[in-house]
Amino acid sequence: MINESSAIDLTALKGYVHSQLLNLLDLTALERLPQDRLRDELSMLVKQVIRSEKIDLAPDQLKTLTTNIHNEVMGLGPIEPLLADPEISDILVNGPSAIYIERHGRLEKTEIRFSTNEHLTRIIEKIVSRVGRRIDESSPMVDARLPDGSRVNAIIPPLALDGPILSIRRFSITPLGVEDLIDLGTLNRNIASVISALVRLKTNVLISGGTGSGKTTLLNMMSSFVPEDERFMEIPPQQVLVALNHGKNTSGRIIAGRAQTGCFWGWDRKFITWLHGLVGVQVEAV
Repeated sequence: MINESSAIDLTALKGYVHSQLLNLLDLTALERLPQDRLRDELSMLVKQVIRSEKIDLAPDQLKTLTTNIHNEVMGLGPIEPLLADPEISDILVNGPSAIYIERHGRLEKTEIRFSTNEHLTRIIEKIVSRVGRRIDESSPMVDARLPDGSRVNAIIPPLALDGPILSIRRFSITPLGVEDLIDLGTLNRNIASVISALVRLKTNVLISGGTGSGKTTLLNMMSSFVPEDERFMEIPPQQVLVALNHGKNTSGRIIAGRAQTGCFWGWDRKFITWLHGLVGVQVEAV
């Protein structure tokens, strides 16, 4: 039973209701339901728990609580609203109460909180389990990908001394095109013409730079110059080539491949979007 007070702590209440749902249901089986059906079922169950505990909530409080429970079960908890914001490019979680975002190139601290280190760890485990990975004391660091291609890095104790740390690097669903970059002053038309010629002549181009320097933006812009009748291979399958995936007539033109010698033959273009270890040696050898 949760203590009642005139000022209801929705964070504590969310934790209590979530724990009650865990006791009542097999949430793993529940998550296999269609999204609309799952949302309706969760809303009904939240109201049932609130009624059984005789907790009085204003309509807006009940709506907020239900949304938070939805995010906890169906998404990534407190940071789910951040993932829904297309203007946010980075989410940095330096512990339960220190969550930062990067928006339009500026870093800002949010008011969002995880309830405890254990809560944050549970969300991290949820992220990595979705891609068939694990994170624990014997393997305390993981690099993974969300379904939308966002890069995820997570570190937990004992490697992270002050508690779990999570970072999510996102990519724009609609990449900046040539005209966008010209309007922003990133490049001029003469440089754009040179880049277009390099791509059409199939010149080998190496793009390098630090985090946030614009490597992926430039690669996507360059990929827009590739003729539509050519096929591509992205190595490894990082879902970086947004422009190609969302361009015209891309059916059958792009495939995500692993860095194995036999898979490099028969393609018009190969985009090596990430090099590590012997990958570069294998690519150069073919």
